[in-house]
Amino acid sequence: GYLNNPCATAERFIPHPYSHVPGARLYRTGDLVRLLPDGNIEFLNRLDHQVKVAGYRIEAGEVETMLAQHPDVKECVVAVRPDAHGNARLVAYVVPKCDTHAPDASALRSFLTDALPAHMVPSVFVALERLPLTPGGKVDRRALPAPDPLAQGTGREYVAPRTPVEQVLAGIWCDVLAVDRVGIHDNFLDLGGHSMLAMRCVSAMRQVFRMEIPLRVLFESATLEQLAQALRAYEEQPGRLEKIARVFQKVKSVSREELENELRQRRASKAGS
Repeated sequence: GYLNNPCATAERFIPHPYSHVPGARLYRTGDLVRLLPDGNIEFLNRLDHQVKVAGYRIEAGEVETMLAQHPDVKECVVAVRPDAHGNARLVAYVVPKCDTHAPDASALRSFLTDALPAHMVPSVFVALERLPLTPGGKVDRRALPAPDPLAQGTGREYVAPRTPVEQVLAGIWCDVLAVDRVGIHDNFLDLGGHSMLAMRCVSAMRQVFRMEIPLRVLFESATLEQLAQALRAYEEQPGRLEKIARVFQKVKSVSREELENELRQRRASKAGS
């Protein structure tokens, strides 16, 4: 981002105060560190709001500037919060202009996707009545609440999975996304899903249903219900998915002790015959 940008170049590439080489420069990283007696450097924090998510350095202010342009957003703050697995993710805190017309996560995500790269689009959107402030009037980022897993989704009324396939998929999503429940109208991305979790989800789906499932199917299906319908295009014969789902549910409901007893009985029966 420094090519043909002399102002940013001068701000970041500063003269080296301890070098005897003419024109030598140091790069101002924006990291707050301290030099230890043994010569190592300890990282303390950032001097700005730049964050690192999934290997990408992201300037939170850029995301906030774009999100603030949404017609229904009054104020917003973007921060990094760990998910249930401890992985960093972008979380957007939004104060709507009108309490009766607050934009849902899907609308905000779609708005940002048209203007920003995928890695800069927040995984979670949290609606707030007001942003927490410090005594000095600045946003108190430490006081921002942790996202509520049950508050994520499409904003529609919760509808429980109905078919065995939907129930198995909901169980996979719950495990991968570390949420308590998933309805048929819930969206993988709205629940905090991202590319890394999507790969885990598809891997689990392949393992359960014993068939090759492209990763794009998860992103092209807006809801759990639509994903269950999309998977039917990959089954070798009609009804196979439902049969596998029923068997999977039956096996999963059996305790380890019951399963071991069943195996012992079958071995004894084979040995007797």
